[in-house]
Amino acid sequence: MDLGGSGRTIVLRVRVAENPFSLPRTLVIKQVREESGVSGARAVDPDDLSGDSRSAFLREAVSYQFATALATDSRPGAELLASDLEARLLVLSDLGDATPISALLEHSDSDTVTNTLMAMAQALGRMHAATVGREEDFTALLRRAEVAHCDDTVAEQVERAVPAVPGLLSDILRVDVSPELTEQVARAAKLFESGRFRAFSPSDLCPDNIIVNDEGVRFLDYEWGGFRDAMLDIAYALVSFPGCLCSIELSEDRTQAMIEAWRAEVVGMWPALADDNVLAARMVEAQLIWVWLSTYLFLPDNHTRIAAVREHHLSVPRSEALTQRWDKLARSADHAGNTVVAHDARLIADKIRGLSVG
Repeated sequence: MDLGGSGRTIVLRVRVAENPFSLPRTLVIKQVREESGVSGARAVDPDDLSGDSRSAFLREAVSYQFATALATDSRPGAELLASDLEARLLVLSDLGDATPISALLEHSDSDTVTNTLMAMAQALGRMHAATVGREEDFTALLRRAEVAHCDDTVAEQVERAVPAVPGLLSDILRVDVSPELTEQVARAAKLFESGRFRAFSPSDLCPDNIIVNDEGVRFLDYEWGGFRDAMLDIAYALVSFPGCLCSIELSEDRTQAMIEAWRAEVVGMWPALADDNVLAARMVEAQLIWVWLSTYLFLPDNHTRIAAVREHHLSVPRSEALTQRWDKLARSADHAGNTVVAHDARLIADKIRGLSVG
């Protein structure tokens, strides 16, 4: 059975013809073709990518190998059963009948949506808690697969966005952001390379790559997998998946429920997060860099980039998505007492709200 995939990947569910007792009845086979490019789930152009499809495949293989070594209840997705690096082929456990999280968020009642988002946050927290302190293990696997040189593509995008966004805001919105805000943005960008709360992340946490099955929430696609500050993962959900134009309704109660579900899983590893003030400040920092990146991606009239995410189930017009993200950031900054971010975020949101863009 064809399970879909991007234009450069083939994903199939297959039945095991001769089924030894140790193997399940069905498996999933994923093969990456040789063409360079990018998954349709990502709002990036080919020029935004470093390396090639082989590097992405090797990083995904290493990420699955690393995640498979985790305890079953901490494993974020499928188990890697076999691989052929030369053929760019992965043999994975079958996660069975599953529902894309986007469908649940779009069609469920309010309580179910809240519970689904809390389950996602909890699954992220379990993964983070299980991988704290294991970055050297992951790096060793990368080195063994000869991809230790492979750069972090998302971090490269952020590096370009940091200096570019002030000019975009000035040219398109006639907003000049304060030097204090740009200083905070520059500090937030360092979460991709350092930070107090580093853990493993699949990195491409678009709703199209998140499913729910009988065992709970599972994450797919590890081509960008690696270690970064875990705050980036939970903040990514809190600003409605800024790498695309998805939108979910996040009331203050729902937001807090997600944060608490995540914190309950990680506070044993990072006791500092028991302090509400520390948590709120760090959460604003992570949200800030994602909203900044989302503005870099979607404020300009880049039709190729925008078209790449139009078909997502939760997609909305870019002006609506960006307004919601800056509004959400302003509210979080208010809660954390960060007056600089709150003021500028509210100003930018108001300007985008008055902009007629699709």
